[in-house]
Amino acid sequence: MTPPRNSNAARDIANVLHPYTDAKAHLKNGPLVITRGKGVRIYDEQGKEYIEALAGLWCASLGFDNERLVKAATDQMRKLPFYHAFTAKSHEPMIDLAEMLIERAPAPMSKVFFGNSGSEANDSALKMIWYMNNALGRPKKKKVFSRIKAYHGITLAAASLTGLPANHKLFDAPIANGRFVHVRTPHHYHEAKPGESEEDFATRLAEELEARIIEEGGAEECAAFWAEPVMGAGGVIVPPRTYFEKVQAVLKKYDMLFVADEVICGFGRTGSYWGSQTFNIRPDILVCAKALSSSYLPISAVMVNEQVFQGIAEGSSTVGTWGHGFTYSGHPVSAAVAIETLKIYDETNIVAHAAEVGAHMQAELRRRFADHPIVGEVRGVGLIGAIELSADKAARKPFDPARKAGPRLVKHGEEQGVILRAMVNDSMGFSPPLIITKDEVNEMLDRVGRALDALAVELRRESIAAV
Repeated sequence: MTPPRNSNAARDIANVLHPYTDAKAHLKNGPLVITRGKGVRIYDEQGKEYIEALAGLWCASLGFDNERLVKAATDQMRKLPFYHAFTAKSHEPMIDLAEMLIERAPAPMSKVFFGNSGSEANDSALKMIWYMNNALGRPKKKKVFSRIKAYHGITLAAASLTGLPANHKLFDAPIANGRFVHVRTPHHYHEAKPGESEEDFATRLAEELEARIIEEGGAEECAAFWAEPVMGAGGVIVPPRTYFEKVQAVLKKYDMLFVADEVICGFGRTGSYWGSQTFNIRPDILVCAKALSSSYLPISAVMVNEQVFQGIAEGSSTVGTWGHGFTYSGHPVSAAVAIETLKIYDETNIVAHAAEVGAHMQAELRRRFADHPIVGEVRGVGLIGAIELSADKAARKPFDPARKAGPRLVKHGEEQGVILRAMVNDSMGFSPPLIITKDEVNEMLDRVGRALDALAVELRRESIAAV
């Protein structure tokens, strides 16, 4: 149905180019216009209420109406609404936030660089690694490894690290410089051999990684390995047991840095403060964003250890400056909101809450949906999870993409009052605000269950009709 001429939807269609949207289909279908939020819920312009099962984009950790964050922004706006960090300028919010992050890091870190998004942070980390190796006289040590289905952002370099087709097709990505290497997805459900245990699968993945490093020139040419502790946009893929321990042993052997992309997993999402702690990762560089400010304002951070910092310092001394930065790096208002966010996490013991409610969510996801006729796998840890739709549970076969099972479940979810997101292989992600209660988890999953049942009926009728 065409929206009324002067409605918000019609004005949106006429003027807005949306990220991650079929632009041609949008001209016909239009947007869902959201007007306000409260707790874990959002409301559209007709007043309909939805539970936000993905916290927006994995990010509104404290929900949609935290007054302390509003006040932190307002107070800082009145005191110092903007200043930059170029040419050794600074301000107290940026200094305080950097100090707080280093105190909370899962491994010893030396310095913090600020950006505005996870994409910018990963792009910056890549530039740091190349800059460092040039400064240290290792001009060939430039190849970086990530995984198929990984998501590390959408700037051209971050999209090159990303391992998802939609972020590559028509964009000329990955950059054709031979420096980006993608290795196997650590997804036991789809990638393991028959009868292969998680531990044996992890061993094989580490062996494959080492073989590829050797093929790509070994320690002389291979610089770093990027990983999300739990892969987010690739389908909420939890690594097999012992995977990261075995991968880190390989990286150490070839003098490669480990970059932990904590943009989704950081600040309690996996039941630990960092996903790195959940999976025994000791990163050399840590990238974070999203829940850093509960996404009330844009901010990201790159934490680097002393080895990386010394390389940057050496290069900047030679050149005369470190020629990288953003106008809004360490923006005082964003930094003030992030500081208040971290204080709230500490005061409310949000990590323990996420671990307790996350355990409940994981149990309920499995109890309710593991045996559902169109669900192939239920997976997750803490307050991040997924259900993957399947046309044939025994064969672990996905639905034909033409049937659009995932997007259709999203629409059924909206009808039932829950916001979902379809990802790779029709996987539905769950990453609700960290403040969600057990009762709200139950309510969320009740709505998902009704949507899933409605989709199953539709698909069954279509299959019968096709015969």
